[in-house]
Amino acid sequence: MTQIQISKRLQTIASYCPQDAIIADIGSDHALLASYLLVKHEARFVIAGELNEGPYQAAVRQIASLTAKDHASVRKGDGLAVLEPNEAEVICIAGMGGQLIASILNNGITKLGKVKRLILQPNVGEDSLRRWLYDHGFQLVAEEILEEDGIIYEIIVAEPGNPESPYQSDRWSRDELMQIGPFLLQKKSAIMQKKWINELDKWVKIKERMQQSTREETREKLSEIDGKITWIKGVLTCLQTDKASYK
Repeated sequence: MTQIQISKRLQTIASYCPQDAIIADIGSDHALLASYLLVKHEARFVIAGELNEGPYQAAVRQIASLTAKDHASVRKGDGLAVLEPNEAEVICIAGMGGQLIASILNNGITKLGKVKRLILQPNVGEDSLRRWLYDHGFQLVAEEILEEDGIIYEIIVAEPGNPESPYQSDRWSRDELMQIGPFLLQKKSAIMQKKWINELDKWVKIKERMQQSTREETREKLSEIDGKITWIKGVLTCLQTDKASYK
């Protein structure tokens, strides 16, 4: 059997792919995830989509090396344009900004009719992606956060359902939970804490730079940043359950 080595990030995405499904990987990164799913007999059929010629040809070569290549299709096109309506049961999109992933889903919304699950890994803009899912009737069913090679990744898993369900909270508003991630908030992992400590450091440094400015509009912006810093400290207080507060 051909051995396919993939990153921890892709292994986590693969772990959320239902057994024996037709799985489309959009922006497939040389079809590594698709190949892994075939080799592990996790998928019935895989579709690897690529926009640009170089990655497309690399994906073609990768799939051609597999004994199960007859259960795969490599296609060149923009986003979900590579799919037929009602073709894919699971769609994976990873390694892009959250707004771009949301745009890909929105532009290809007619291709989502048979989709049972979306497995998404935004590099940034997780809140905008959660908002798109909510607005289009997809319910979050799982979230993961992991660190690999010094980079923190979030993975969002959603299915058609009741989008309001994960956002029930006495403390946090829906918009706040979209920024934090409702399932990630429940897990309170060390990596989650690290992410928000990094976020706090970023805003503190922005504030320090802005305090040196004499422009009136810049100074007015400082109160907004102060509010952001206070909010992030509240998130950290919630995550660090062994501490009474975050100073």
